[in-house]
Amino acid sequence: MMGLISCYSELAVQVSEKSSCSSYKNVSNSVNSNSVNSNSVSPNLTPSIQTAVTNVYKTTLSTGDRHVITVTWCRNSTVHGLHINSGNDPTTGFRLNTSTRLFRKKKGNKMFEINNSKFEVFYDLSTAVYGAGAGAEPVEGYYVVVIVDSELVLFLGDMSEEAAVKKVKINKQIVNSDLVSRREHFSGNGFYATKVKFSGAGSWHDVLIRCTGDDDGVKNPSLSVCIDKRVVVRVKRLRWNFRGNQTIFVDGLQVDLMWDVHDWFFSSGSEPGSGSGYGSGCGSGRAVFMFRRRNGLDSRLWLEDEVKRKDEKQEFSLLVYANRS
Repeated sequence: MMGLISCYSELAVQVSEKSSCSSYKNVSNSVNSNSVNSNSVSPNLTPSIQTAVTNVYKTTLSTGDRHVITVTWCRNSTVHGLHINSGNDPTTGFRLNTSTRLFRKKKGNKMFEINNSKFEVFYDLSTAVYGAGAGAEPVEGYYVVVIVDSELVLFLGDMSEEAAVKKVKINKQIVNSDLVSRREHFSGNGFYATKVKFSGAGSWHDVLIRCTGDDDGVKNPSLSVCIDKRVVVRVKRLRWNFRGNQTIFVDGLQVDLMWDVHDWFFSSGSEPGSGSGYGSGCGSGRAVFMFRRRNGLDSRLWLEDEVKRKDEKQEFSLLVYANRS
């Protein structure tokens, strides 16, 4: 992971109106309507599809017991799925997918036990609506409630928490859970769009990641990252700057942005400059983009902190895994 730190480095970039993403509107339209932006490298470029979303929450019960709850939404051409777990055993927990009889009900509840704690999940996905391009995670018309040892620790959905509690007819003590990380997986080409909040009380921000051609076309692909229609990072000669980091400021918060696109160029399945991928000379491997809110004004990158106190407050991170097809 330390290799991410300094293959490419510039001064921190402030998110500002002066640094606008001129083609953001066109790109956004292409994501929503499958149209192609004139600045695209390939005339056949299609929007990338969200295939999985994993959210990790931390919660502390009134007894002092701590739990890490992982919620994963996934999809492929035939299946939508939901998996809720706590712990390292992927075979435990709550699992739904369209190939099971349970998911076809799309509404109900299930009880299970993990590490001597009793979990209960109430869910209603019968009217769930998924995002543009039929993303993995629903955006409205659903709720999921998680109860641990008789305490309500997690509520997901667009219904109000009070309405959901009444709907499932439960009377449990409500405990706050903190979202500490979010991982999104995409499959497709060089455009990746998502939304993120860097703090619980902050605003939602539109994030767009683009890999396009520079003035030299496909021989010199570049990377641009836009937040709310403003360019916050632009990396030229991406073939040589395939790993790097930049500091940006969003909502007054210091955020470390790190990227690793090595496998787009040097994966075993393609040769650099072979023209594989969507036409930028990139390979078909996976790239990783990380957004991590910095803890205060610490001058060190979060990846350099080898020792952290056990009780230290967790800072939010967003990871985007981009698979090239």
